[in-house]
Amino acid sequence: MSQSILIVDDEAYIVTSLEYLMKSGGFEVEVAYDGEQALTKVAEKAPDLIILDVMMPKLDGFEVCEKIRANPLWSAVRIIMLTAKDREAERNKGLALGADDYMTKPFSTRDLLKRVKKLLSEERIAG
Repeated sequence: MSQSILIVDDEAYIVTSLEYLMKSGGFEVEVAYDGEQALTKVAEKAPDLIILDVMMPKLDGFEVCEKIRANPLWSAVRIIMLTAKDREAERNKGLALGADDYMTKPFSTRDLLKRVKKLLSEERIAG
């Protein structure tokens, strides 16, 4: 069974390109366009990894990350925050809230796929 990835971003063109990239990498892909939709999808079936934008409507990526990490049922879910916010304070906040990795836009698709595969090959240590 292939590993599953949830892509969460409010920009359709980013979702489309990431969906293509992850499917071509052999992953099952679900998408969400805001934080509330992301949490609904996670509750339905927790993915192995979430690629999570920070700036989104309804709930931002920091709030989504915090809610996922607060639920012990989702402790194994890996999270990569993907955002245009590249200040050190935002990066530190994302990692402090429990993100496993933090990448800034624009990003290398090759680098993102490499990080996804690396995270999914490691055992998650609950936090």
